[in-house]
Amino acid sequence: MIKWLAAILGYIYFRFPGAILGFIIGSLLDNYIRSSGGMFNSLFGEQKQKKVSPGDFELNLLSLCSIVIKADGNVSQTELDYVRSYFVQAYGKERANATFRTFNEVVKDRQVSASNIARYLAARTRYATRLQIIHFLFGIAQADGRVSDAEAEVIKDIAGYLQIGHRDFESIKAMFFKKTDSAYTILEIDKSVSDDEVKKAFRKMAKKYHPDKLGHMDEAYRKGAEEKFRKVQEAYDQIKKERGI
Repeated sequence: MIKWLAAILGYIYFRFPGAILGFIIGSLLDNYIRSSGGMFNSLFGEQKQKKVSPGDFELNLLSLCSIVIKADGNVSQTELDYVRSYFVQAYGKERANATFRTFNEVVKDRQVSASNIARYLAARTRYATRLQIIHFLFGIAQADGRVSDAEAEVIKDIAGYLQIGHRDFESIKAMFFKKTDSAYTILEIDKSVSDDEVKKAFRKMAKKYHPDKLGHMDEAYRKGAEEKFRKVQEAYDQIKKERGI
């Protein structure tokens, strides 16, 4: 494409010799672009996101689950049951069993790297999906009644590898740690902001966590999105009540 355009431009300005020179230079540019297409496309914002197969996603997600479950040194049956229930709900019993079987045969006894897994998923999943992963991991940690400091720290590390923003992480974390300012943290604002800023923050967060963001995912993930959406609504209602808005 470029070689012919260069040849035409060369002919316009320098006639036949210019056309030949333009064709040669354009051919060189065409070859360069083909050989370094990834870099060229990324410079112009055209690089497509790599994709992860459903099987790889499930196996890597299960690996992250195992890391969180082991984080406090106590492998809780309640947490294991939570994960299995979630996978069955999301993928069906047969597919979930196949994922657990593969994990037990291939991954379970190996050293699992949270950074490698999370970075792999970060390059291949949407941001909304990664937010839901963090929400799911906190749900696992809380399944036995409380999220330990060790579990929270591991999830924070995973969030960093998944390229989750600090405020987004703290917002999801606040849904599981009840403090006096949790409602404000969920909406990603300070207690000192005006009423108008509270309303603006709610609209922004409601849009971010709207279940439609995960319309491409399985039912369990959409339900997780609905739960985050509900927590945002509850936080907003609490602040409105406190302020008399």
